[in-house]
Amino acid sequence: MELAHSLLLNEEAYSQLGEVQKAEFIFEWLRYLEKLLLTTGRNDVKEKQKTLVEQLLSLLNSSPGPPTRKLLAENLAILYSIGDTFSVYETIDKCNDLIRSKDDSPSYLPTKLAAVVCLGSLYKKLGRILSNTFTDTVGNILRAMKSAESQGRYEIMLSLQNILNGLGAAATSCHRDVYKAAKSCLTDRSMAVRCAAAKCLLELQNEAVFMWSTDLDSVATLCFKSFEGSNYDVRISVSKLLGIVLAKAVISVHPGAAASRQNIRKVSLEEVLDLLGTGFLRGSSGFLRAGGDMLKGTSSVSRDVRVGVTQAYVVFVSALGGAWLERNFATFLSHVLSLVSQSHSKATQTQIDAVCCRRCVSFILRATIGGLLGEKAQIAAAKDICQAIWKQKKVVDAIMNDGNLETRLGSTDVAASQHLLVCALQELGNLIHSLSTSAAPLLQDSSAGILDSVISVILHPSISVRLAAAWCLHCIAVALPSCLTPLLDRCLERLTVLKSSPEAVSGFSFAVAALLGAVKHCPLGIPHGKGKAIMTLAEDLLCSAIQNSRLSAQRTQAGWLLIASLMTLGSAVVSHHLARVLLLWKCVFPVSPKDLETEKSRGDSFTWQITLEGRAGALCAIKSFISSCGDLLTEEVIQRILPPLPCAVDLLTQLTSILKTYGSPLKTPSVVYRQRLYDLLILLPPETYKGNLCAILKELAADLTASDTQVAASTFLLPPLCHQDDLLILSPLLQETDHRFIEEQLLLGNGVTCGSLEYDPYSIYEKEVEGDSVPKPLPPALSVVSSAAKLFGVVCAHVGETQRLLVLEQLLDSIKHTKGARQQVVQLHVISSLSRFLKYMASSKESLGPEEIRRPVLTLVMGALESPNPLLRCAAAEAWARLAQVVDDGAFTAGLAQVSFDKLKSARDIVTRTGHSLALGSLHRYLGGVNSSQHLNSCVGILYTLSQDSTSPDMQTWALHSLSLIIDSAGPLYYVHVEPTLSLIIMLLLNVPPTHAEVHQSLGRCLNALITTLGPELQGNGTSVSTLRTSCLLGCAVMQDNPDCLVQAQAISCLQQLHMFAPRHVNLSSLVCCLCVNLCSPYLLLRRAVLACLRQLVQREAAEVSEHAVLLAKHNKEELVPDANIGEVGLEGALLTLLDKETDQKLCHDIKETLNHMLTSMAVEKLSFWLKLCKDVLAASTDFTTATCVDTLQEEEGDKGDDASVLTTRNEKSHSFTNPRWATRVFAAECVCRIINQCENADSAHFDIALAQEMKTKDSRNDFLVLHLADLIRMAFMAATDHSDQLRLSGLETLLVVIRRFATIPEPEFPGHVILEQYQANVGAALRPAFTSDTPPDVIAKACQVCSAWIVSGVVSDLNDLRRVHHLLVSSLTKIQAGKEALSNLYNESASTMEILAVLKAWAEVYIIAVERQKKFKQHLKTTTCLEESSRNGSCSSDGLLDLIHTDLGTLSRLWLAALQDFALLTLPSEFASLLPVEGGAFYTAETGEHAKFHYHNSWALILHATALWLTSTDFVLADQDEGASNLSRPVTPTSMCQGSSSGATVKSPEDVYTDRFHLILGISVEFLCSLRSDATMESITACLHALQALLDVPWPRSKIGSDQDLGIELLNVLHRVILTRESPSIQLASLEVVRQIICAAQEHVKEKRRSAEVDDGAAEKETLPEFGEGKDTGGLVPGKSLVFATLELCVCILVRQLPELNPKLTGSPGLKTSKPQMLSEDGSRLVSAALVILSELPAVCSPEGSVSILPTILYLTIGVLRETAVKLPGGQLSSTVAASLQALKAILSSPMARAEKSHSAWTDLLRSALTTILDCWDPVDGAQQELDEVSLLTAVTIFILSTSPEVTTIPCLQKRCIEKFKATLEMKDPMVQIKTYQLLLSIFQYPNPAISYPYIYSLASAIVEKLQEIDKRKPEDTTELQIFQEGIKVLGALVAVAEEQHRSQLLVCLLPILISFLLDENALGSATSIMRNLHDFALQNLMQIGPQYSSVFKNLMASSPALKARLEAAIKGNQESVKDKIATSKHTKNPGKNSSIQLKTNFL
Repeated sequence: MELAHSLLLNEEAYSQLGEVQKAEFIFEWLRYLEKLLLTTGRNDVKEKQKTLVEQLLSLLNSSPGPPTRKLLAENLAILYSIGDTFSVYETIDKCNDLIRSKDDSPSYLPTKLAAVVCLGSLYKKLGRILSNTFTDTVGNILRAMKSAESQGRYEIMLSLQNILNGLGAAATSCHRDVYKAAKSCLTDRSMAVRCAAAKCLLELQNEAVFMWSTDLDSVATLCFKSFEGSNYDVRISVSKLLGIVLAKAVISVHPGAAASRQNIRKVSLEEVLDLLGTGFLRGSSGFLRAGGDMLKGTSSVSRDVRVGVTQAYVVFVSALGGAWLERNFATFLSHVLSLVSQSHSKATQTQIDAVCCRRCVSFILRATIGGLLGEKAQIAAAKDICQAIWKQKKVVDAIMNDGNLETRLGSTDVAASQHLLVCALQELGNLIHSLSTSAAPLLQDSSAGILDSVISVILHPSISVRLAAAWCLHCIAVALPSCLTPLLDRCLERLTVLKSSPEAVSGFSFAVAALLGAVKHCPLGIPHGKGKAIMTLAEDLLCSAIQNSRLSAQRTQAGWLLIASLMTLGSAVVSHHLARVLLLWKCVFPVSPKDLETEKSRGDSFTWQITLEGRAGALCAIKSFISSCGDLLTEEVIQRILPPLPCAVDLLTQLTSILKTYGSPLKTPSVVYRQRLYDLLILLPPETYKGNLCAILKELAADLTASDTQVAASTFLLPPLCHQDDLLILSPLLQETDHRFIEEQLLLGNGVTCGSLEYDPYSIYEKEVEGDSVPKPLPPALSVVSSAAKLFGVVCAHVGETQRLLVLEQLLDSIKHTKGARQQVVQLHVISSLSRFLKYMASSKESLGPEEIRRPVLTLVMGALESPNPLLRCAAAEAWARLAQVVDDGAFTAGLAQVSFDKLKSARDIVTRTGHSLALGSLHRYLGGVNSSQHLNSCVGILYTLSQDSTSPDMQTWALHSLSLIIDSAGPLYYVHVEPTLSLIIMLLLNVPPTHAEVHQSLGRCLNALITTLGPELQGNGTSVSTLRTSCLLGCAVMQDNPDCLVQAQAISCLQQLHMFAPRHVNLSSLVCCLCVNLCSPYLLLRRAVLACLRQLVQREAAEVSEHAVLLAKHNKEELVPDANIGEVGLEGALLTLLDKETDQKLCHDIKETLNHMLTSMAVEKLSFWLKLCKDVLAASTDFTTATCVDTLQEEEGDKGDDASVLTTRNEKSHSFTNPRWATRVFAAECVCRIINQCENADSAHFDIALAQEMKTKDSRNDFLVLHLADLIRMAFMAATDHSDQLRLSGLETLLVVIRRFATIPEPEFPGHVILEQYQANVGAALRPAFTSDTPPDVIAKACQVCSAWIVSGVVSDLNDLRRVHHLLVSSLTKIQAGKEALSNLYNESASTMEILAVLKAWAEVYIIAVERQKKFKQHLKTTTCLEESSRNGSCSSDGLLDLIHTDLGTLSRLWLAALQDFALLTLPSEFASLLPVEGGAFYTAETGEHAKFHYHNSWALILHATALWLTSTDFVLADQDEGASNLSRPVTPTSMCQGSSSGATVKSPEDVYTDRFHLILGISVEFLCSLRSDATMESITACLHALQALLDVPWPRSKIGSDQDLGIELLNVLHRVILTRESPSIQLASLEVVRQIICAAQEHVKEKRRSAEVDDGAAEKETLPEFGEGKDTGGLVPGKSLVFATLELCVCILVRQLPELNPKLTGSPGLKTSKPQMLSEDGSRLVSAALVILSELPAVCSPEGSVSILPTILYLTIGVLRETAVKLPGGQLSSTVAASLQALKAILSSPMARAEKSHSAWTDLLRSALTTILDCWDPVDGAQQELDEVSLLTAVTIFILSTSPEVTTIPCLQKRCIEKFKATLEMKDPMVQIKTYQLLLSIFQYPNPAISYPYIYSLASAIVEKLQEIDKRKPEDTTELQIFQEGIKVLGALVAVAEEQHRSQLLVCLLPILISFLLDENALGSATSIMRNLHDFALQNLMQIGPQYSSVFKNLMASSPALKARLEAAIKGNQESVKDKIATSKHTKNPGKNSSIQLKTNFL
């Protein structure tokens, strides 16, 4: 194929190819040429133009296929537009000659068609250059059309469209001729020709004024004719033509002169609407030419005309636009509603017609109001619709109030108004549903009276209207959950009051049922008590039904309807009423068969009607119960449901005889009864009605073969049974389209009615199937068949084999015995039930039974496979394969395939061949590649042949479809066939005419399956792979050019697959171009394919896709649909716009996913762009939201209003988004949060304003989030103050994210402040609306969360500013104080629980932070002595926040404790359910406990922490003061627990109250921590641990824990588990802190016991004191019973996890194996340090013997940490872990246990061993010197020397080693080590016990003096040496002080000369270095101290050495001089007057 890539055709390569390859080669060359010509220079083209033209024209004669001729024509046109045009006339002549040719043979046809296409293309491109030749050309083409067949007519129409397009106004002279030709084509028998004619006329009307003026009527009539017998594509094209022409007629403005010349009439809107109305009502039979039958009223308009006109209405309004519709809405609405009103009763004279017309009208209203109007205009439209309802209401009232009964009942007006009302009510419901909470202003507007008008028509005499009104209420309730309870109350009240009116009983029961159905869509629910009221009312209605025969039917229906709808509220409600329902269920059926017999003999027609109604209702209620409350379906309940079933089945078998007796009035009730019973049985397990299986099966067989079902209802029965993919080959109507709602009626055929609510009122409460549309149950006669078929599958599978055989044979006979249409109906029912049966058998893996049973099944399926009904063939093919699956026998399967092979070879008729070809595909689909390859070969061979049968496109479609199934299922087995299949596909793609779109669609599926089969191999580079790949790409290119949208969708999904497997080979820019062009296609499936592909592309290459889209928008403006404004807002903006308009759920999901992927990968780079997009969407919202906020702001805040008004003044410039819906705005707000999250993972400058500004100045392209803070706040504000609750929630969430992310960022211009501070007015203004009285609980809960986040963020330091937000929290606290009773009764009780807990949680969060700040403030006061500092550090705020809260703390603490008690009760296991309080807790009711649990789970942790802090702050004050007095003075707080529950209970003592509270907090914490669920949040765990810490901060709880050892151990085990299961360092640290507190508690307890024992036994001997502490006398610690053991376990766990080397098992050696010491991470170090602190505390908890047991472990671990982490750090620092281990060592060594009598000797031995271990650390192991830090080890040794009793370290062997270590370190070169050594020695030398210090002095003093003298000789050179010297001098000074008198002089003789040698005289002092000067100062200072201290020795020395004395004096004198100088200079420089503050501060310091 590479050879095809040249400017001229490579004829040599071309000639060597085969036929198929030639076509491929040509196509590839033309594709390449098209791109090449556009990029080649003009001169280069001109050079080769002649040859090129010749080559292209020669191709004309080579019969090019459709795609090739199109490309050929385009290339010719491009070539002439770039190069010279002089030879173009020859080309045109040549084409005209080809068209004139008389050759009519099929082989010459492609050439003729190619010539036609070339002409169109040339004129389109070159336009007016060719205007002098066009009359001949057009004439020639039109002449040719007369004799052309359909392909020719198709191409000619398209060519004329192109010619008209190119010539524009220049073609006027031919307009009439073209118009005439197109008119005839518009009613052509070929649908493709009709579509082409519509396109041609659409082009013509641009210039031909007559079409939308004088000839308007005939154009309309023509279009109506064209709709007759049309298909979906024709309806789309023609409705577009008609709609646009009519729109043109309405808006055209004619210039005066032209008008007078052409006598154009102006057309008014009314005329245009009447025209459309005529088409809708009378169809194509014309205006006045209505035939006789029309006058008689017998003919009805064919459905396709009506549907086409409906689409034209929508196009007409869409063309005029939303603004036009807004202006003319009233006219439009009244016209559309009049289509179904009494003035045109013909349209609605039969039920079937009426339902269809209503659908059409609903569609028009939904598509225009829902699709074109913004939210404000929609609200206005709703008011207009409401007016229309009122008008009808008045008419109806007038008739109803007419006293004369006769006229009242016979009134046709009532009947006629019903359809108009149904349409108006349904649209009103849909409208409000789509507005959701944005519709709140509409319902609050009393002048509109929406609810009143809807409720008023609930009493309408027509059932359809009553149901529509009920449904409308359902929609209102779903949209505005706050209306649900009031509406329910209102309807229940009316139902009770108007119990004696049949209409009222029926209407209001529908309304209640519809409202109950709405509850599941409203998360906030309804009050629990409503269930009881409804149940009581239902019982009442059922009981009173018999009292009044006029009301019996309505009351019976109403009673059961209420019960059935009540079931949908779920188990929580139903469980309370179940017993009553089951009782009613039991009573509604007779007890025994005998009773049924007596019933039969006694009843009359009316009683049977009522009885059947009642029993059907009861069956429905039980069905509703089973499907909604599955969890209540226990064995016991099932046993109670079963008894009436046999009787119900008995009645079923008797129905036929009852019907015979009483005739037609019982016909519908009996059908309904059957259907209800079948539906219930389908839900129940078959075992439950085992005894009745045979009876049921008989009835089912009779139903399925009944002789009175005339309707061929295949379209609703079979599609669910066919495979989804197979439906695609049948009819485009089965595919999903935007017009599915109205197209459905064409699918059902003229005799069948579409679904409608009045056919089954019970469906009003069921979950809607599709989106928000009305439920559409089919008529009972149809739905009973469908239920029977479903049940047949189950029952037939469960009966015995003989029974099964009998039934199957019966079915077979019934088909044989019927004829004609009847036979087809029966066959259809039988096949659908058989398919259900086989499907059931396959899924339950049952066996079909013996050979005899297979035979009838096979005969049945075989018959259907050859049925003329394609749907039936499709279902039969599926059943055929299922049969093979169930029998599961290779030979049988092979036999089935053989049958199909034989049939395909012998049969000639299309029906048999299509059926069996699909059967082969199905077999493969269900049995996979199980079949042998031989089998596969024959299948593929046959299907190849069939797919090339060009005489029958249907055959090709089915064969290719079947082939695609085989490719899919064969997998790798198919590899051998890939190449031939691919060349077959390409050949067909290049040759099948475009008019056969269905063949192309099947080809697309085959190509897709092939690409999947090849998979990743497509990436390969081998020649065969690249050939395959090129062919695949070529196939995709052909399909992309196909005019059919579904084929284009196939092309896109193929390219998507290719892009997945071989991304490098797919041209991204052309793919993105194709996607953008089709983004707004009118075909739903194409849009879906586009988005599925986009979604995949942006996951990898979002940036590239986005760039390609924008480039495309810039270059080819005309190609893009104007809807997608990619040029301005980018692809992202276009997708957002599409999201706003799109209604298809799947598409919306894909758009959101695509945008999310784009945002994730690009938001940070294109930050401004994304934020602007979101801002535009949010700012384009309805105006009324923003206006109100500004006013409130300015009133309340005066000067502060400015900020917010800046936020709310709307941009005057038009937004790129017009009136986006609330859902789009919610998505935009979510995007803002995502953008913030993305920035968190990116550059830190996004959250640092100084850095961001700096980087922005460096490069203006840099962009950072923090610079857009004002926009973020503004967007959050706009969203949070909207009408829509969902948007408010998103806005508050955004605000929360902004506060949390930006709270800490400082404002560089105002130090000490943060950047968010300037927005406090905006935050306040955004929050205030959420605290009004009518705000729903979920919004209040969110707002509380934001309030607390704002207060704790610390942004606002000024208390007065903070009060604004604080005040909002106070208001909500006041509201909730009354508990669960006080809150709104609009929602379920659990909603008020949510609100209360949200408020309490918010307060808890604020209180926790306030206490923390208070703590920091106190520490700060301790550390800073300077008051000024503290006031500057914002201490006021830390103090003040607590004061703010203080006033409410009493209330809060009470509520917090109550909430915790509720939580504790709710978390009890189910076996304690009986102990729970009957009326519920403080904040939840018993019935809503389950729902409330969730809210408690969300908030308990912070409340627990706050309560613990509060209890701590009250100090549990009890035991401290004198008991009596303190108790009296202390008021008993009302928070004591459980007091209220029993009023007569004794008042608890404070001690008990505190104990209860202590155990409550401890219990909740332990319960939570010991079984951490995987979804437990970090926040909860941390809060829980902090609560425990707070609790143990005060003495009283510590004494509780200390005295109860089991409790302590339990807690430790729980904490151990937390540490094991949670990796987070912060959680582990918090746990360790609690452990430390527990150990402290235990220590205090042991001390207290020891102290009291000593006091008590003061007189007794010390020896007799019992041992306190763990280990008692024996020293044994029992695991599980020992606190110390538990603590050790926990600490070891922490230490070993951080330092695995500590575990000898892990390191694999018993001794101390050394590894390199390591630095731990900061977190690791903190954990290890905390564990060591705990270890060092343990000995104090033990008895002396116990301490001996644990000491080895503790020492091993402490020294181990020292050894493992003693890393050398620069500057001689110690790592934090080393410091901690040294601290711990010191604490252990100084433990009193070391000196206690009983443990002294053991401790001494152990401590000696430990010291040995430390000394061993120095020694090289295995000859390698270790890298430990000597300073750390020396420090440890020193701690041993100083902290233990002398006998530990004074034994000679140890002492000697210690001294050696010191000597060695003194000799080290490292100055830092020397400094530290001197410091350590200093502490040893100064030790008061000579036994310890003297040996060291003797050994080391001389070495030190020598070193100092050495330094003295060479003088120190740098600061470290200076430091060494200074430390050394300090050591000598200490020696002097310690020495005895006689030796002191010797030491001073050494020391003084050294010191004096460093003194400088005043001359030298001036020129000395800083080091020398420092030395001088230091020496002088020391001399000044030593002189007076040891004056005698000093004087003697001075006297004996005059040189020294002179030097000393000179130095002292020089020093005094310099001091004087300093004072003098400072006096001169002092400034008279005030000093700057900074200087004052330094002076002050």
